[in-house]
Amino acid sequence: MKIFIFLVASVFILNSCGIYRPTDARVISPSADERVKKNIEEGRGFRLSGAIGGGNGNFQFASSNPMWRASLNKLSFVPLNVVDYSGGVIITDWYGDNSGDEIKITIRFLSNEIRSDALKVIIHKRNCKSLNNCLITEVNNSTNNEIRLAILKEASQIQNSDMALQKEKTGEYRTNKN
Repeated sequence: MKIFIFLVASVFILNSCGIYRPTDARVISPSADERVKKNIEEGRGFRLSGAIGGGNGNFQFASSNPMWRASLNKLSFVPLNVVDYSGGVIITDWYGDNSGDEIKITIRFLSNEIRSDALKVIIHKRNCKSLNNCLITEVNNSTNNEIRLAILKEASQIQNSDMALQKEKTGEYRTNKN
């Protein structure tokens, strides 16, 4: 009895969904691609290919952002404390030699574009006389600018090599416009 009720309910439910619609082959194209295109133009369908990777979205992930990759390459000599791509910040841990002076480098990403004003480099210096007696000061000298320029130069080289690879694979250059 349960099966009978289920079958009757299924017939009514599926019938109201419009599974079967008589169509005229002279009006409807036999080509699936043409039907899909017509349905999308009329707003009656969607494509998963755009969501799965065939779309035209412009996503800047950490592995595809030359500024981010260049910054990580240039800071590879020092341990990293905070690496937040979505927040646009890299903060190193305190790093230094045995002289007692240590530095901490903070890089803030203001843009994904390779421009001179796209990065802000902040360096803090810590000088400890004893374990709990430390003086921390912000350093504003040419080192900040040297780090920023080194990152920008490497990012430009990474972008150029990525564009050359893209040209080699597809035969065309594709630039990311934000």
